Amino acid sequence: MTWHDGWWAYAFIAIAGWLATDIWRWLGVIAGNRLRDDSEALNWVRAVATALVAAVIAKLILYPTGVLEQSPLWLRLGSVALGTVSFFLLGRRPAIGIATAIATLAMGLWLLDF
Repeated sequence: MTWHDGWWAYAFIAIAGWLATDIWRWLGVIAGNRLRDDSEALNWVRAVATALVAAVIAKLILYPTGVLEQSPLWLRLGSVALGTVSFFLLGRRPAIGIATAIATLAMGLWLLDF
């Protein structure tokens, strides 16, 4: 079997995935341009998006997989706590909070290896 025998399956997956998601992105852009920033519909979309992000973070903390699975719960919780504190204390910049949480987790994993 050579590398080009099954290429069409990967092309089909890529095209089908693009079509399935791109249509909704364009509809969102069209609908979003017609909404006011303070509309109830946009507030609902923000709330759902925030809830989804919170759910993913909670899943990563409570039910980790891969490398995170090897880290203790206290380290994962502590990393998120320090990231949250740095986010609020240093100007509410998401990049700072995320970088702090990742650096704390990486440092903790590194120290646990000693």
